[in-house]
Amino acid sequence: MRPPTRSVLTGVVAVAVLTAGSAACTIKNSGASSGAQAAASGKSGTGTAELADGSGTKVALVPGGAHPYFQPWKAAGAAAKKEYGLGDVTFDETSEWDQQKQNNLISTLAARGYNAFGIFGVSPTDINTTFADLKSQGFAVASLASCPAGGTDKADFCLSTDVEVAAYKAAKAAIGAMAGKGTLVHLTGNNVDANTQLRIKGVDKAVKESGGKVKLLQTVTDVDKDLQTAQKAVSDLLAAKGDRIQGIVTTAYNPAVAAADAVKTSGSRAKVVAIDDDAKILSAIKDGSVAATVVQNPVGQAEVGTWALALLQTKQCTMRHPGQIIDSGSFVVTKTNVGTYDAARTAKTEQLKKQFADTVLVCE
Repeated sequence: MRPPTRSVLTGVVAVAVLTAGSAACTIKNSGASSGAQAAASGKSGTGTAELADGSGTKVALVPGGAHPYFQPWKAAGAAAKKEYGLGDVTFDETSEWDQQKQNNLISTLAARGYNAFGIFGVSPTDINTTFADLKSQGFAVASLASCPAGGTDKADFCLSTDVEVAAYKAAKAAIGAMAGKGTLVHLTGNNVDANTQLRIKGVDKAVKESGGKVKLLQTVTDVDKDLQTAQKAVSDLLAAKGDRIQGIVTTAYNPAVAAADAVKTSGSRAKVVAIDDDAKILSAIKDGSVAATVVQNPVGQAEVGTWALALLQTKQCTMRHPGQIIDSGSFVVTKTNVGTYDAARTAKTEQLKKQFADTVLVCE
């Protein structure tokens, strides 16, 4: 599995104040006060991004398969349904990570009346075919938490995180915890996954910037299938090379949890930088056994993604640049901000809505 990452932020994201323009969108929603007007460029349009009537929009949020990363989508989708008065929002997933099975599920959902889709594609190289098919049927489509491989997105937009930048920031945090020198190991996901290759590039970049003071001992791929696989990989790694490892950077969920557990129980002195905010990882940051983690914004992906899909499906708005990639945000969490980082994530989600109204959507 390959959940995302983009620009890593270390403090609360300032919510931008968007100035009024002659052609502008506002983001007032039903039951909410009107937001500041946002300057628009390109296509004309003086409408608002207030959803006038979403009762005919039924949104399906479809992960690539079962994984803890996606669980926040459920509550976020339910909240969006209520806030925006949508016809329905469902969360549905297949039991296996298989593109054909995901396609079959999506077809079933379409037959049940769902007409807007937020999808994490199983296969980055094949998912554009699925997106194009849905678009040809008149459905609004978002690529959520992962963008297609190759730089072309056939969905309306991709709301994800920049995995290369996030991995770079995570590696920089690990190197900092190692006092800038020593041997680092990178634990990550499926080797054939495009996101994994970007994460590898990000870590490699950080290591190269050390000027030879840090050596990348090993990159261990294909260890995010499940927690048991990750636990065995970390156990084997520490048994064979533990005395040579000063730092571990993990850019996939299961090896992050496994590394946090293993370092704590084994007494290893390796500095661990994890990904996401599993309770075990946050607890380990508090007790000092994990140096940091990079958390992402799955709630923002589902909330803003659902809202934007409804605006597109109702034809109230169109995309200024179809297939645009938008960073959903990522955040470095250390002992100093472990209790407050979620405020930064909430602020980022509000900023994303303003960004959509200002530069992503054209509303008539």
